[in-house]
Amino acid sequence: MPGFNKELDKELFSEAVDFEKTKITVSVFAYNEGTPKLQIVRQNKNASGEPMFAKLGRMNKEEVLAVLPLIEKAKKYL
Repeated sequence: MPGFNKELDKELFSEAVDFEKTKITVSVFAYNEGTPKLQIVRQNKNASGEPMFAKLGRMNKEEVLAVLPLIEKAKKYL
């Protein structure tokens, strides 16, 4: 069984919301023409302001309210 091939992973939708110390991206991907799936990713800014991948984990109310409209937009691609 072959491993993951990035070239087969097609991005159908992606939109992000920036906060002071973090950025949350809502995306929809379809791998190898398969079922589209929702992905939510958090990137925290380090001391120099560069984004670094982090587990999404828990979200505060401000983050939830900002991300929900993006999820609604993304649903059209699922």
